Amino acid sequence: MTDKYESPLSSRYASDYMLQLFSADSRYRQWRELWISLARAQSELGLPISQSQVEEMRAHIADIDYAVVAEREKQVRHDVMAHIYAYGKVAPSAAGIIHLGATSCFVTDNADLIIYKKALTYIKSEVLGVISNLYVLADKYKDLPTLGYTHYQPAQLVTVGKRITLWMQDLVSDVKEIDFALHNIKFLGCRGTTGTEASFIDLFDGDQSKIDEMNRRIAADFGFDELFDVCGQTYPRKVDSRVLNALSSIAVSCYRMANDIRLLQHDRQLEEPFEKNQIGSSAMAYKRNPMRSERICSLARYLIADAANAAMTASVQWLERTLDDSANRRISIPEGFLCADSILRLARNVTDGLVVNEKIIEKTVEEYLPFIATENLMMEAVKRGGDRQKIHEIIRSCSMEATAKMKNGEKCDLLSRLAAEKEFGLSEDEMKKLLRPSLYIGRCSEQVTAFLKKVRPMLKNIKKEKTEINL
Repeated sequence: MTDKYESPLSSRYASDYMLQLFSADSRYRQWRELWISLARAQSELGLPISQSQVEEMRAHIADIDYAVVAEREKQVRHDVMAHIYAYGKVAPSAAGIIHLGATSCFVTDNADLIIYKKALTYIKSEVLGVISNLYVLADKYKDLPTLGYTHYQPAQLVTVGKRITLWMQDLVSDVKEIDFALHNIKFLGCRGTTGTEASFIDLFDGDQSKIDEMNRRIAADFGFDELFDVCGQTYPRKVDSRVLNALSSIAVSCYRMANDIRLLQHDRQLEEPFEKNQIGSSAMAYKRNPMRSERICSLARYLIADAANAAMTASVQWLERTLDDSANRRISIPEGFLCADSILRLARNVTDGLVVNEKIIEKTVEEYLPFIATENLMMEAVKRGGDRQKIHEIIRSCSMEATAKMKNGEKCDLLSRLAAEKEFGLSEDEMKKLLRPSLYIGRCSEQVTAFLKKVRPMLKNIKKEKTEINL
């Protein structure tokens, strides 16, 4: 425990990987990696930087003296300059060439782009993990009839597997959004104070091909094959908006799925995992609340709202640079990633242990099936010589009477009521032969099979693992 505020995302929900990736130490080591890459490229392209200077920088990439950084930042009120100073203290032979020709955004923005790319790749793997769990469930229950709902009112039958594919399809679209965001994360490079690269024209004596080559080499060191064509001092903040939109889209999909699970758990048709010693309520010992699904919905609302930060920030960037993006981005983007990570960890846990109560589902189907089958019963009655309009009226009036009795706690007696109507022309036993649920699920099974075949290729390299979470 601590006597200072901690974000619940870091103390309870997010993964160790994501917490490490967005840690201060990870960020500042990335700065040093960038300074090393810059120095090496400049040395190889003819600037007076020796190999020994680059090697000394490399040897001291990890020993960041944060006390020295903090003290220096108090004096100069500039975090990047404080880190340059501290780096020079441990790599004195290179102190004079660290950050040569660069502006602060060389390390701050490029480091962010590197981290976001890694984070999005990890998030994509988590989304695919949820899809993989749902794939198994959809395949297993593709033929199991269940009551469909429109307006949360009983409707025509679907199957459990078909309903699960609706959740999967949303998440598959999220993978495509992540891929689009990843494809459009390019490298800023070292472009100078207003993006003109003016400082490097002087350093390379007007040889502009060396400036382009320097940026290509630095970008390649960090796995980027493209740089932004033009920029101001920063990379375009539209990138941040695209990234948070992709994360928000995941939140929307998981919220929808978790909300459906909560509704179906109320009806006892589905249940999220419940640990052996888990307590559902401090007062009501019998409770089995869908707390994981509720937490997904709670976190998702935060992430959906968080996405607005990046759009507002991107829209108010003045000319070549303004600093009113900095404080917002330090909070909204890391927290957005941690939140998406937390949601997906919960979603993987829920979908890995989701319980389908088949007997309850069958009982619910049986209760409503006589009403669902009425159109087929009407067609059969007409085939036997009945008047379609009269048969329709018999079904309507008998249905209203049967529903009224059900609302009074009595069993559905629709079939016996219809059988008692001479003009209907069908006995109760004859009607029961038309009440097989499989007759009323349409192409659900085939739709599931076709969809899973389409999704299968993207799941080839998914690691099957159970995700443990803090309750």
